[in-house]
Amino acid sequence: MSPTDTAVDAAVSLRDVSMAFGGKTVLASVSLDIAPGSVVALLGANGAGKSTLIKILSGVHTDHGGEVRVAGEPAALQSPSAARQLGIQTVHQRIGEGIVPGLSVAENLVFEELAQRRGNPFLNGRRVLARAREIQAALELDWSDAVLRRDVTELGISDRQLLILARALATRPRLLVLDEPTSALSAAEAERLFALVEKMRDDGIAVLYVSHRLGEIDALADRLVVLRDGRLTEDQVKPFDWDSALRAMLAQAHEVTTARPQRSGEHGDVVLALRGVQLFEGRAPLDLDLRAGEVTGVVGLLGAGKTELARGLFGAEPFTTGTVALDELPYTPRRPADAIRAGVHLVPEDRHADALVPGWSVAQNISLPFLKSLSRGGLVNTGKEDALGRETIDALGVVARDEHSTVEELSGGNQQKVVVGRWLAHTPRVLILDEPFRGVDIGARRDIGRRARALAAEGAAVLVLSADVDEVLEIADRVVVLAAGEVHLDAYGEDAERDRVIQTISASV
Repeated sequence: MSPTDTAVDAAVSLRDVSMAFGGKTVLASVSLDIAPGSVVALLGANGAGKSTLIKILSGVHTDHGGEVRVAGEPAALQSPSAARQLGIQTVHQRIGEGIVPGLSVAENLVFEELAQRRGNPFLNGRRVLARAREIQAALELDWSDAVLRRDVTELGISDRQLLILARALATRPRLLVLDEPTSALSAAEAERLFALVEKMRDDGIAVLYVSHRLGEIDALADRLVVLRDGRLTEDQVKPFDWDSALRAMLAQAHEVTTARPQRSGEHGDVVLALRGVQLFEGRAPLDLDLRAGEVTGVVGLLGAGKTELARGLFGAEPFTTGTVALDELPYTPRRPADAIRAGVHLVPEDRHADALVPGWSVAQNISLPFLKSLSRGGLVNTGKEDALGRETIDALGVVARDEHSTVEELSGGNQQKVVVGRWLAHTPRVLILDEPFRGVDIGARRDIGRRARALAAEGAAVLVLSADVDEVLEIADRVVVLAAGEVHLDAYGEDAERDRVIQTISASV
C-alpha cells in the first residue's frame, strides 16, 4: 500500500511535517498515519519534538512545513478551534490548560458548547446541570450536583484532569491526543482511563497516547513510534521490542538499566527526625528518620499524604502535631523561607503552579529563592545570576538555547531539571522531591536521579515522594509505603522488592 493510500484510510496523517524555531530544527520531515480504532504511543526524550508535534495537531503551531490530512483530505489547522472542529481533541499535560476559573464545574464541562452558541451564549442553570451530568457519565464520574455547582478551582488536580478528558470525549473526536494523561491520576482513576481508552479504540476513535510510563504503553498501545531529535526513529507494532525502542529513544546517551542502587550496608547519622507528626486528623501519628547519605523513597497513591509530608517539612503547611528535629535541634518552619535558611529544599509536585515564574528566564527562575546572596544594595548581580544559570544548564544537561531562554521555551522535562537544579545550586541539608519525574522521560529521570544520589553521597538526606513504584525503586536505598498518612512498610534492599511494595499498597487501600 502506498503512503497516499494509507493516508486516505487514516483518521489523521502527517506528511513531511517540519518546524524550526530561531533556525533550530525541532521537527524534520515527520510522516505518520494514525488509523481509526488504534492506539499509537509516542515516545521521545525531552526536546525530541513531542510537544511541538502535539501543538501542530492541536492547531497551536501553524507555521510549519509539510501537510496534515484529516480523513485523507488536506486540513488547515489554523487554530485550536479549527482543530477541534475537524475532530482533533487534545488533553494537554499541563492540568490548568482548558480550565476556566470563575466558572462552575458544570459550566467547564459544557464550555465548548457554550462558546459555540451565538446570540445568547448562556444556557440556564438547569440545562447546564443536565448536560454536565450527561458528559460526566462518559467517564462514570460520580460528582454530585453540589460539586457541579462549585467553582472549578475548588477541584483537585486529578479531578481537573478527569473534567478535561470528559469534555473532550463529549464531542466524540476523530483523534484524541492524550499527553501524559495519568500524571495526576490515582491508580484507580488511571484504571478507569485505561478502560475508557480501550472502549474508544473499539468505537473506532484514533488515540495518540504520549507517556513515559512504559507499563501503560505496553498494556494499551497497538503501535509505538519513537521521536528523537525531531525525526521518527522507530515504528513497532505489538509485541514491542523495548530494548530497541529505548535505545532508539535514548540514542545511547544513557545506559538502559533497571539496576537498583548498591548500598554499603551502613546507615548514616539521622539528619531529620519526625516524632508523632499527624498528617491527617484521626490517623495514627508518624515517626520517620531521614539519614545522611541515603535516598528515602516514599511511595503511595493519591491521598496517601505524600504532599502533606513534603509541604509540612518545607513550612508551606506547618505540622500541627508532633515534633521535628534537624541535626538534633528543634525544627519548626512556619514558612518556606524558614526552611530554605535551614537548608531544607523542596521540588514541589506542581512545577507550574508552585515553582516556575512564566516569562522569566532560566537563570532568573534558578536564582529566585537566593536573590539576597546574589544582590548588593538591593540590586541583583546579573553576571552572577547568569553564571548560576549556565552552571545548572551544564550540570543537569538542560536543553535550552542559553540561560536567557524563558522557561516556556523548554520541554516539560527540561523545566523540571531547572526546578531541581535551582535547589542543587545551593547544597541543601535535606532535599525533598515531590513527584520529581512527572512528565519527564527516562533520560531526564536518570539525570535527576544521579544528581540526587550524588547529593546524598556528599552527606545530605534525600526524600523522594512518588506514586510510581518503579520510579522509587530505581532511585531509593530505602522504601516507605504511605497510606492515609500512616507508614505500612519501611524497608531496605531485598525487603523492598517490587512485589512486596505493590502488595503492601494494595493491602492498605
